[in-house]
Order: sequence, then structure tokens, then C-alpha cells
Amino acid sequence: MAYWLFKTEPDVFSITDLAEKNTADWEGVRNYQARNFLRDGVALGDLVFIYHSSCKQPAIVGIAAISKTAHIDPSQFDPSSEYFDKKSSSDSPRWLQVSVEFVEQFKQPITLSKLKADLNLTDFILTQKGCRLSVMPVTPEQWHYITNMCQT
Repeated sequence: MAYWLFKTEPDVFSITDLAEKNTADWEGVRNYQARNFLRDGVALGDLVFIYHSSCKQPAIVGIAAISKTAHIDPSQFDPSSEYFDKKSSSDSPRWLQVSVEFVEQFKQPITLSKLKADLNLTDFILTQKGCRLSVMPVTPEQWHYITNMCQT
């Protein structure tokens, strides 16, 4: 099993939205490195931190599980979608999505400022300067350390 962090903007799709739907396609990934993580790394049953970004208080807010591995993201073909890619074709699609299933919403989100201040997380990709990936790996040690933060 591998561990991941997926970023989302809460005014677009929040952990609450995922909890209400129970499962959802994680669409709109438009970065090649993030796409490659979805294609080559993410596997059925992997666990994912859901991270709210581009908001007043960025934070890890809950957990999801991968319920369907990488498949074609149809939004790339929809001209009315903000994720439309005119250079992508059904013969050679560029973008993939996975499906996620709600697992848990944290009672107390783990803020980015708290993560950055923790000396045990200095190598956590999310806290690195300039990291803008929407999909990133989390080591097992980081995963367990962060999930233990929720219980204190």
C-alpha cells in the first residue's frame, strides 16, 4: 500500500462534498508529474490525505481511499469544462483521473502552518518551498506521524 496527498480547493470540491457523495472521480489533474503519479503509482486501496488549498487556512482535512485506478478523464474532451484540453484526443488522451472513496473527515484539520513548524516533517514534500503539485507521495513514516497528530 502507498500513501498520497491530493490537493483540492474547498470551494470547488471539499472533504464535505466527498463525504456526501461517498465516492468521486478525482478529475482535473493537469500537471504531467501529478498525472504520472496517478498513472504509475496510485493503486487500488491506497490511502490519500485530502488537503484543502487556496483557502484561508490550508490544511489536511481527512482521508480517502483509491476505489478505482487511473482511467481517462473525460473532462479533457468537454469544451464547456474548465479542464478542456483542445490538444488531447480520444486516440491519444493526455489526462487521467482516479476514483476516491471517503474514509474520514478530521475533527481538527492539520494546518499547513502546523506541518511546516514540525521539525519531524522537514522532508515532507508539501512543506517544501515551491511545491505546487496537486498529487504527491507521502512516505509511510510521514503518513503514520501525521495521522497520529490527529489523535493528540
